[in-house]
Amino acid sequence: MVVDNGSTDATREIIHSFKDRLPLTYLFEPSRGKNVALNTGLSSVEGDLISLTDDDILPRSDWLQELRLAADSHPSFSVFGGRVIPRWEVQPDEWLLSRVKVIMGMGAVYALTDPSWEEGPIDPGHVFGGNMAIRTRIFETGHRFDPRIGPRGQWYAMGSETDLTKRLSRGGFHSWHCKNAVVEHMIRKSQMTQEWILSRALIFGRGMYRSDLQYQHANSKKCWGIPSGLIMEAVKKGVGSVQAKLYGDRTKLFDRRWALNYLLGQATEAWLIHKVLRSDGAKRSSSHSESVVDY
Repeated sequence: MVVDNGSTDATREIIHSFKDRLPLTYLFEPSRGKNVALNTGLSSVEGDLISLTDDDILPRSDWLQELRLAADSHPSFSVFGGRVIPRWEVQPDEWLLSRVKVIMGMGAVYALTDPSWEEGPIDPGHVFGGNMAIRTRIFETGHRFDPRIGPRGQWYAMGSETDLTKRLSRGGFHSWHCKNAVVEHMIRKSQMTQEWILSRALIFGRGMYRSDLQYQHANSKKCWGIPSGLIMEAVKKGVGSVQAKLYGDRTKLFDRRWALNYLLGQATEAWLIHKVLRSDGAKRSSSHSESVVDY
């Protein structure tokens, strides 16, 4: 099943060209957003296990067989994630790659799994959307992807599938790492620059605040919805970035800019959540204005 998320190129024709060789179902979802498209796909699923992947993924020939084997062998687990290894378009800069590994990990930037992860139970945040499977019964009980999270243009809250797997974990559904289910993630040359990676920090921060950190800051003092501690930390990182630039310290500058962008992403999401809540509150107040006056 392929969900075309409002494309205007030849996607439809390309998918249909394979229909004489593959049992494909083509769906068109005009509303923008990866999670919107995923939810659309769920409306037409069959079978007891749903496997998910992306358009920049190259699965190995036994990928589906390994996911099926993992699901059958571990009936008490509901979510299954496999290995994601890189397919670099060009050889990456070793310095840049080392900084990615040190300060945020390859998962946050390139959705690559750690080679050291062994077969077995795994943190739900370590199941990545390009290589995962979920038992159909999970969705039959009403669980869905959150359309407020995930790719929707260039500026969005990152963590499309991770948000779902974490919510499922809190509901008692456990995740399993299937080491033999392997896919390659195609990483383009344009995704290997400092600026692209730093922009990733912004959307990573937005996603982390949306799915986790907002609850940790529930009782914090806030300014326009942004926790005051978060504001102070961002100011410190900003000053640190200026200092690193003045001293010409390339490594510290990159690390501090990542940290600053991560915090700015959190602050942005906090403000957006606050803005929506204020708008919803104003609408409720307006609709109940007469009863409020009577009270």
